[in-house]
Amino acid sequence: MQKTDSWLLPEGIEDVLPKDARQLELLRRQLLDVFACWGYELVIPPVVDFLDSLLTGSGHDLDLQTFKLTDQVSGEMLGVCADITPQVARIDAHNLKHNRPTRLCYVGTTLRTLGDSQAKTRSPMQIGAEIYGHSGIESDLEVIQLMLEMLAVTGLQNVHLDLGHVGIYRSLSDLAGLTEEQETKLFDVLQRKARTELDELVDGFEIDGKYQSIFKALPTLNGGVDVLAKAAKVLANTSDAVTEALAELQLVADKLSVNFPALPVSFDLSELRGYHYHTGIVFASFIPDLGREVARGGRYDNIGKFFGRARAATGFSADLKLLNALSQKQSAESAEQLVYAPFVEDKALTEKIRDLRAQGIAVVQQLPGHADEINELTCTGVLEKENQLWVVKALA
Repeated sequence: MQKTDSWLLPEGIEDVLPKDARQLELLRRQLLDVFACWGYELVIPPVVDFLDSLLTGSGHDLDLQTFKLTDQVSGEMLGVCADITPQVARIDAHNLKHNRPTRLCYVGTTLRTLGDSQAKTRSPMQIGAEIYGHSGIESDLEVIQLMLEMLAVTGLQNVHLDLGHVGIYRSLSDLAGLTEEQETKLFDVLQRKARTELDELVDGFEIDGKYQSIFKALPTLNGGVDVLAKAAKVLANTSDAVTEALAELQLVADKLSVNFPALPVSFDLSELRGYHYHTGIVFASFIPDLGREVARGGRYDNIGKFFGRARAATGFSADLKLLNALSQKQSAESAEQLVYAPFVEDKALTEKIRDLRAQGIAVVQQLPGHADEINELTCTGVLEKENQLWVVKALA
């Protein structure tokens, strides 16, 4: 028996209706054009891939987010793409095989078993850009600036940038001699910002008291650029890797202050977003009133190793649907003409409609029996015959 509510969609899965679809497509084109102007080439990975390829280097979280199925042809486990980045890394490492730095961009719908705590959708449209084959801070700066450019083109205002470096936590964990279990527990507590629980957990670790103090202090190392000076004192005499990581953050802050003097930048050394995935600088853009990130990224070197070619990599991604919904920029096409044409057997009318459409003007032609549909459409003009010629008459 057919369900009476067969029109319903699964929770977190939604249609995009004409008005929103039109704006979404316009924004997609605009952003891909921006990426192209920066030298990023478009790739379109498949929506389904072998599970191992999709989950390479991503950790447990993405595994839980991935829908899995068995391939009836090969018998292998497949996954529905929940994050496009690993596939783009595969394309760079296995398909393109460039020796030079490679800039790639993408956009596509993904599917997740669960939405995050702040998102209503389980099918975000992921858009992003990546650089492969360059390990210097310059490529990190480039993708951060491209992300900011993307948000500016989208029309988002009051954007804040948050910076961190997962290499600091990795180095400290190694120096303290944490076991894998201890590192996992500590990571979880730091992400939840549970200070009391953090103190109790660290006190139970049989490690040097110096590192106990440092781990307890990590949540306090957040705020403006002055936090880096504070961090340098707290993390003094640890390792060259920690010192270099702090220097990288300082350099990024200095460069951004020149190119984006009005951009609010903050730092959080206990923020480990994408810890199992990233290897260096991580970043996210926020809008304070929204209370959530609108784009994120970071360095994830050597992800291509799984595909036979380890390459330095850095990039960012965002949900195009979210950007479209948040956009404060009025679509340039919102003021475009929408012309209504009557249903008439007239070669001159057909040619006029063709000419208008060739000029980029949208024309909707009446279907027989629906002469009143013009009242429901947001038309700006109507085609009428005047002196044997079809002309567009403006509608109020």
